[in-house]
Amino acid sequence: MTIKSKLKTFFFLDDEYNGHEDAEEKAETIKTQKQPVKAQNVVSLQSVQKAPSVVQKASKVILAEPGTYAEATEIADHLKNRRAVVVNLQRIDHEQGRQIIDFLSGVVYTLGGDMQKIGLSIFLCTPDNVEVSGNISDLFPEQEIHKVRW
Repeated sequence: MTIKSKLKTFFFLDDEYNGHEDAEEKAETIKTQKQPVKAQNVVSLQSVQKAPSVVQKASKVILAEPGTYAEATEIADHLKNRRAVVVNLQRIDHEQGRQIIDFLSGVVYTLGGDMQKIGLSIFLCTPDNVEVSGNISDLFPEQEIHKVRW
């Protein structure tokens, strides 16, 4: 029973009350109750990041041994795609190797990454999402360090 019908009954106005109005009121309340609740399209980013069902994509390390200076752009593309790159310059002309290192050091600097020498003419270039810790320069014999000019 609706409030309107209760008041009419209380004040003895029930005999003047039209049953048609009561049916309309009941239909309105049924309509408001049956309206489906629309799903919200808002998703909390924190819940998405913390969800255990979300599988994180594995990081990749690219091994590159450029033969020409032109191949340095491919290495830069890997860095832009947030992949670490190990660059081996042992089989390239010294001058072209120096140019590649100069170019890659600019790319790494722009991306906020890091570049480390990990061997004789071998460099590790990492974007900002990869952290490298430790130092392996102590493993090189003293005479090999002086031979390397870059």
